[in-house]
Amino acid sequence: MEQITEFEIDLFADNFPSMDEIKRFSEVVHCSESNQIAFNEQLEANMAKTSPQAALAVGVGLFILGKNAEAVEKLQKAADGKEKFIYLALALRKIDKFDEAIKKLQNSLKYGADTLTVTLEKAATYRYAQNLDAAANELKSCANFENVSAEYHYQLARLQETQGLYGEAMDGYKTALELSPNHQKALFRLAYRCDLSGDEEAAIDYYKQIVSTAPVYVNALVNLAVLYEDAGRFDKAARCIEDVLMSHPNHERAILFEKDIESSKTMFYDEEKEKKKTRKTQILETPISDFELSVRSRNCLRKMNIETLGDLLRTTEAELLSYKNFGETSLKEVKSILESKALYLGMSLEENKLASAEASASGVAEGQDKEIISEPVDNLQLSVRARKCLQKLNISTTGDLISTTDAELLGCKNFGVTSLNEIKKALSKIGLSLRSLD
Repeated sequence: MEQITEFEIDLFADNFPSMDEIKRFSEVVHCSESNQIAFNEQLEANMAKTSPQAALAVGVGLFILGKNAEAVEKLQKAADGKEKFIYLALALRKIDKFDEAIKKLQNSLKYGADTLTVTLEKAATYRYAQNLDAAANELKSCANFENVSAEYHYQLARLQETQGLYGEAMDGYKTALELSPNHQKALFRLAYRCDLSGDEEAAIDYYKQIVSTAPVYVNALVNLAVLYEDAGRFDKAARCIEDVLMSHPNHERAILFEKDIESSKTMFYDEEKEKKKTRKTQILETPISDFELSVRSRNCLRKMNIETLGDLLRTTEAELLSYKNFGETSLKEVKSILESKALYLGMSLEENKLASAEASASGVAEGQDKEIISEPVDNLQLSVRARKCLQKLNISTTGDLISTTDAELLGCKNFGVTSLNEIKKALSKIGLSLRSLD
């Protein structure tokens, strides 16, 4: 595994590295937990330095480690220069201060920053802020770089993807790769779009291109593992996760997924039942990011862990309005999205309440503590696979869960015996069990 001690770039040397060198350095830092720890120690050793150059190096280092608010504070103490303003902009963008980020990018031009680089970063910033018209205008200003700059085509494709122009976006990513075959971000987005469009084999090929190069690209490895597992290629999926855990031994998603892969090897899968999956279920799994929302609405939903239409159906109007910064305007946006799909807030809660009442009436939950059975299943602290399967089955409370049989759970794709035993064990701890047909 590549280590920082073997890398020639020193962020704290007298000669400050170029932005390309810093980008490469950042990749090496994030390729393993040990590198992150080593760099964090190096950063801590330089934190007390007060010179403008030290402030720049420490600020960039904090940004590399994702400590963006601290990075902004440090970078503001650095001497004015293109590096200061560009990294200030990038850190501000990470904490959703988009207007300030745009100003800092504009300031960097006064100190010799590359015009194309700044324009593309401004376009990306406007895109993150959901100001798509402004993003499009920035890209139009550098349209002369068409078929010249891979990054131009990548940023244009990202904008098209945000606009829902998925076919054009995929063509743009392919153009970027023709100009720069190792453009990792273009490869990743193209793989991701292929996966969403159902072309799993193409997605696998693109992810394999990413992971074949150093340093370790964790998200690509995990996504590749998911595709391998869905295709029943469990050994390949396991090897991908092993690679992740080798460099990131405490990676929570990989740790959970490793257990899920083992359960998949023994799972029962009712193919006919999966073919009959309803259109409604497909709609409920639609990501919120597929719809146009204001920045305020999008940020509030993200902080509330509402990622799909199904999540909205499990949320009430009162719950949304009780969240800080979520007002009537945002509520109207959300309702409009749901109404277009003939859905409404709290719909799943009403359906589950009715189902629980029916189950209780039939004696399924007879004698059980009402407070316990109304608890959300999230409180059971289940694995990722188990939680996802319960979501697909619209099981949100303990009462819903104990009204379900072993066979109903095992009929859900990717739900295996390991996950079933995990749920049974969790229920037994609170004196409950799944419904039996005996």
